[in-house]
Amino acid sequence: MRLGFIGAAHEVTGSCHFLEAGEKRILIDCGMEQGPDIYENQEIPVNAAAIDYVFVTHAHIDHSGLLPLLYARGFRGKIYATNATSQLCGIMLKDSAHIQEFEAEWKNRKGQRAGREEVVPMYTLSDAEGVLNYFVPCPYDKQIKVCEEVTICFRDAGHLLGSSFIEVWVNENEKHCKLIFSGDLGNGNHALIRDPAVPDTCDYLIIESTYGDRCHETPPDYAVELAKVLSATFSRGGNVVIPAFSVGRTQEMLYHMRRIKQEKMLPAFADFEVYVDSPLAVEATNIFNENVAECFREEDLEMIRSGVNPIQFPGLKKSVTSEDSKAINFNQKPKVIISASGMCEAGRIRHHLKHNLWRAESTIVFVGYQVPGTLGHSLLNGVREVKLFGENIQVAAQILNLPGISGHADRDHLTAWVSAMKELPKRIFVVHGEDSVTDEFAAHLTEVTGAEATAPYSGDVYDLAANTCVEFGSRKRVEKKAKAQKAKTVFDRLLAAGQRLLAVIQKNKEGTNKDLAKFADQINVLCDKWER
Repeated sequence: MRLGFIGAAHEVTGSCHFLEAGEKRILIDCGMEQGPDIYENQEIPVNAAAIDYVFVTHAHIDHSGLLPLLYARGFRGKIYATNATSQLCGIMLKDSAHIQEFEAEWKNRKGQRAGREEVVPMYTLSDAEGVLNYFVPCPYDKQIKVCEEVTICFRDAGHLLGSSFIEVWVNENEKHCKLIFSGDLGNGNHALIRDPAVPDTCDYLIIESTYGDRCHETPPDYAVELAKVLSATFSRGGNVVIPAFSVGRTQEMLYHMRRIKQEKMLPAFADFEVYVDSPLAVEATNIFNENVAECFREEDLEMIRSGVNPIQFPGLKKSVTSEDSKAINFNQKPKVIISASGMCEAGRIRHHLKHNLWRAESTIVFVGYQVPGTLGHSLLNGVREVKLFGENIQVAAQILNLPGISGHADRDHLTAWVSAMKELPKRIFVVHGEDSVTDEFAAHLTEVTGAEATAPYSGDVYDLAANTCVEFGSRKRVEKKAKAQKAKTVFDRLLAAGQRLLAVIQKNKEGTNKDLAKFADQINVLCDKWER
């Protein structure tokens, strides 16, 4: 039994852990990095086609976004996730592929004239659609026997619709071990989403630390605070632009906008319009409405039973087509624009920033964590000029960060969650946090709980039976931005197919002599054909 750390080790995004149980090879999350690298991440140590299962904590791209790439490299195993996560991945992975393809096409149009090397998308829509066929939707709180070696259970993490922490029971040669992967934990008392479930016991806990070095301020009444921002901005004749993740944060914003309307907090602008400019957000909102019974808080269920939709109100406009999106900026009436991506790295939000950043009367409101190195982080930290679509844009708009709105638990919430366990783990692994934060929070957990806590680096591998690190990854900081991939060739595709064939051969080693001989003959016939 071995646990390896691949992504989000001394970094915030790109979550990926590699678990070996007997001959089974398992990934827990397969996320995409956002922002610049701090450390060079270890590659998954086996052929993608040799991976048997992936367990996904939730649908955010930094936890699921590389699944299509895994598929493109030959993975054909099963992907276990909650019902809502499976549905959300169905739209988010396809949206991510669309962005990859669109941006590659745009860069190639620009780069061709300058003689630059061709840029290709990390993966395609076909890859995203292909990997979706391997999802296994699962309910909360039910133990699922994946194979002889592994049993899992998804528990509500209170971070996003369908989010979970995953309990994993591993058996190997009569040795037993239980792990809990926290995924991203919510801080409780959020609109729509239930509070995190309480963990039981485990041998090893793998816990996030996004806010492991700080405590959130006492949360204000978000609807009241937003109403103040809207009133001031509308009075100046400006727009309120909210970069928000299409899944989760957008729906939360709609919840607060409904309250502003319903409770008549803006009598001078009672008919203000709210534009949700994201096809993904529109689809995600529909999925929210389909998962009310399994995922919503009791108070919101009660509201629905009384006939009130908590994320619907007069003046809500949903923009799906590109023509709809463009029309928003020709409408001179002050309005709210909620668009993705939440860190301003891609998507339609960049167009709205281009049209509003230079306007002193407009306000940009950030309502989520901004990874260092992203455009959102730069704006929050006072940058006065940005480049969008080849143009230099002066930043004159008011830039605000609405305090307290976070989908992540803070240090005290995380500590209380660990302390609620009936027995402390043998070791706590602290991941998914900024470089210094992971070490700081690990030391804090050790001091407060008495449990041994460690902040592993990418490439570190632990023998779970011995509770010992048996391989050490690099500690060298690189601080580089991810390089654009070189254009793939048909030969690259052939190599990937060959690697998949090797993995399939390995998986069939216990087959009957008759079947293996037949398989070998088929391969030899194929080789004979192509050697001619």
